[in-house]
Amino acid sequence: MEKNISNKTMTQSVIKKYNFAFKKSLGQNFLVDPNILDKIADSADINDSTGVIEIGPGIGALTQKLAERAGKVVAIEIDQRLIPILNETLAEYQNIKVINADVLKTSIDSIIKNELSGFSSIKVVANLPYYVTSPILIKILTEKTKVDSITVMIQKEVAERITAKPGGKDYGSLTVLVNYYAEANIIFSVPSTVFIPKPNVDSAVIQLKVRKNPPIKIVDEEFFFKVVRVAFQHRRKTLFNNLIHGLIEKGKKQQLEQLFSEINIDPKRRAETFNLDEFAILTNYLEKLLND
Repeated sequence: MEKNISNKTMTQSVIKKYNFAFKKSLGQNFLVDPNILDKIADSADINDSTGVIEIGPGIGALTQKLAERAGKVVAIEIDQRLIPILNETLAEYQNIKVINADVLKTSIDSIIKNELSGFSSIKVVANLPYYVTSPILIKILTEKTKVDSITVMIQKEVAERITAKPGGKDYGSLTVLVNYYAEANIIFSVPSTVFIPKPNVDSAVIQLKVRKNPPIKIVDEEFFFKVVRVAFQHRRKTLFNNLIHGLIEKGKKQQLEQLFSEINIDPKRRAETFNLDEFAILTNYLEKLLND
């Protein structure tokens, strides 16, 4: 097997040999730039004491780079057609386990327990399919898996939403959710020209360093995220109006007005202007209001 699976000629050869047809429904785009793959693997900061979970390995281009650095790589691939291809392209690596499964229906903690229990650090590194980026990230974070960091290539627009600051048009419920659980940074951008087939959008590699403890104190986590979702439901409306139409009984409008006054929040503000601390304060007071 040629050393760089990601070599464009090699990728095309594998596709031809197996008569592989890309499925748009699975968001399949294979990265064919070895330098970018090296850069992703290096930015994940992995070594032989690291256990890595990769989601959507494709034909194994990134998997190979990870296996050369990590103690073990568990690659989760939903497409059964790619399993025999991966068995061939990665045959020489003894520290790779390929699992044919849908990551959204799979217990990450079970994989860690069964396959990566001996490693001091667990990291997720992947080129995520665009269509399931948010559900995958939300699953890993909200299930509070024993993952230390997540380094993934995703659609650039989504990366900008995740790392947005309060006040901007990209700032939304996904921003708040991810930043509650992790510190998010864009590492570098990736042009669409380095993929087969070429996607319609550019990508970015983002790194989420999972927090040991949330940066804010909230009474009810589930209620907190419910408030955040309602707050951004209609972006052009004020947060106050969104709460009235989506969470608070109209009969408690006057009490909500009083609450905003007590905690010194302007009822004319929109959700995108609220930082994590303000959402936390508001949520804790709203819970009291609803329980009265």
